[in-house]
Amino acid sequence: MHRALSTPPTIVPGSLAGSAQPVLRAPGGLSLRPWERADASVFFDAYRDGEIRRWHTRRPASEDQVLEWFDAYGEDWRRERGGHWAVAGGGGEVLGRIALRGMDLDEGTAEAAYWVLPAARGAGVASGALARLSAWALEVVGFWRLELDHSTRNAASCAVATKCGYALEGVKRSAAVHDDGRHDMHLHALVRDR
Repeated sequence: MHRALSTPPTIVPGSLAGSAQPVLRAPGGLSLRPWERADASVFFDAYRDGEIRRWHTRRPASEDQVLEWFDAYGEDWRRERGGHWAVAGGGGEVLGRIALRGMDLDEGTAEAAYWVLPAARGAGVASGALARLSAWALEVVGFWRLELDHSTRNAASCAVATKCGYALEGVKRSAAVHDDGRHDMHLHALVRDR
């Protein structure tokens, strides 16, 4: 639901939900595509990886729950609250996940989040996916500001954000709970050129 504003919304309501969630092509043969039911096992297995578990504490308990999440992802798109994509390689294999969450069409803001499977790390998958999604969100959809945050202890995520032009804006002290306790979080943002 959109708030009544005295100024027009940054993005016209209905502009996303009025069409199917797009497939976005990225350099290196990557594609960002909506999650499919056949992806449930690889999505579930991803959360067995120690690094993904370390930084992502909301985890599915079963493949059935993954399918519930996929249904919720579709609902997020229809309600213009978020977009969730599988990052796939040239053969269609899932390499990672990327999302725009917390979409606010009135303000023109959203939050990016991602993870990459162990076999695809170090190959530019996260930065390629983030750069492509960011360009689409800012240049095609019309978002004004994209944010992402990560634990101050997550150097790899910090490097991806910086490489993609997300400026470090500060530290959110004790802002998230991880398995080993509370973490300070870096806040990064990418703002559209006027």
